[in-house]
Amino acid sequence: MEVVLSAAAGDLVTRFLSFLMSKYSGVARSEEEKRVERLHQLLLRAHMVVEEADRRYITNSGMLLQLKMLSRAMYHGYHALDTFKCNQLIKEDSKEAMVTDSFPSYLGTPLKRFRANGDIPSHKVDINCDLQGALLKLETVISNMTEFVILLSGCESMMFRRPYDAYLYVDNFMFGRQTEKHQVINFLLQHNPLGSPSVLPIIGGYLVGKKTLVAHVCNDEKVRSYFTSILNLNGENFRGIDNVRCTSTRMLVVVKFVSDVDDEEWKTFFRAVTSISKESKVIIISRVESLTRYGTENPIHLSRLPDEEYGYLFKTLAFGSAQAKDHPKLTLLAGEFTKLLGGSFVEAYSITNLLRTHLNLQFWLGMLKKYKSVTKSNLSVFGEYPSQRFRRRCRVDFTNFLPSPADPLYLMPPRTEAEVSERKLPKLTIGDIIVNPSLRPKGDFDLVTWESRIAPYTEFCYHVSTCVEQQPKITLRRKRDATICL
Repeated sequence: MEVVLSAAAGDLVTRFLSFLMSKYSGVARSEEEKRVERLHQLLLRAHMVVEEADRRYITNSGMLLQLKMLSRAMYHGYHALDTFKCNQLIKEDSKEAMVTDSFPSYLGTPLKRFRANGDIPSHKVDINCDLQGALLKLETVISNMTEFVILLSGCESMMFRRPYDAYLYVDNFMFGRQTEKHQVINFLLQHNPLGSPSVLPIIGGYLVGKKTLVAHVCNDEKVRSYFTSILNLNGENFRGIDNVRCTSTRMLVVVKFVSDVDDEEWKTFFRAVTSISKESKVIIISRVESLTRYGTENPIHLSRLPDEEYGYLFKTLAFGSAQAKDHPKLTLLAGEFTKLLGGSFVEAYSITNLLRTHLNLQFWLGMLKKYKSVTKSNLSVFGEYPSQRFRRRCRVDFTNFLPSPADPLYLMPPRTEAEVSERKLPKLTIGDIIVNPSLRPKGDFDLVTWESRIAPYTEFCYHVSTCVEQQPKITLRRKRDATICL
């Protein structure tokens, strides 16, 4: 009898615990669904405000600060939402038996730590979903947006309507940098307070979009009508401004420097600009921080996009006119690509040009495997990621991007337009050579990784030589001394 009672009690306890678990898991699931729905609604509101702000002239510094906070909260929300959906997908796939090359096996697999590169962090899928944190952050920012929206309605509209999030047009417009764009426009349209030309330094690392920002601002209708002429100079020819014969009452001079400038040379240049017109403006574009000493305005510092914003850009470019929500597995792979690219605009545009034309799982998996192989190769040989090599203008080993076996493919530092036009070598795009390796010329050639569709229409062209010596692998001792580009 005691055995029967014990068994019955045990069964009742088990059923009761199962009931409680199912009940509370249902409640938790319901709360999670509510958070997702709420986050969707807030993102829609935030995106609407950011898009409207992007097509108006904002001169209030407080509004610009709020716009930056709203943009960051919005991209953080998109990232949290994508991460949540990816986690759900991983959980579902882990419960099912999949085809031989299991999809989850491509995710969260770290790059092997090479013996010579113990300090290189491994890449893993970010499975930490901060859904609640993103929701609270977005709610807080939006709750303080009432005055911003009211003041925004009083701001003058720009001459054109930019489709901020139109997938079909994103290649043709500058992404992000809303606050910096407004700051540059405000600088250009205000009267010079000192009675002499005002100077704005724009400082940032290699390929972060300094020239693109200035070119985009110079295309603004109001800016073009304000200045009678726009003069573009560089560190080599800026001394020749004395020979410029300009009768304009207001001139914009954009100077690109790759190194520091002597104070006396700058004074001579500045006197020449002043003699042309005291209402002129000067913009300095450089990677050299010390040039900020010539500015009459606080400098604008550009850095790589935050990870959440860069991830949003990559997905937008990769899916084109398609909807990311219709390709959940590809969305997950897009997150893997962004972790390998290190915030590089050129690599993002180059790779997404290929991904966008083949929205199928096997092609994306193949591209991811190739890029991981390229990353491992550069870590082994140079001790750096490809994105780091590109930023330092060093050669990059891209051989593993081609079907095996293949001749070595080393991308040499970007060539100047003068060199490209002078030597007139055969020119191929990275997409051509990946899709059809037989197109590769026998001798030296130029490889175009990406050509910008917006001003300044920069073509990123790399030289591929057939006589590049193989670089031996880095050892622990040699890696400490590997500070010079090869």
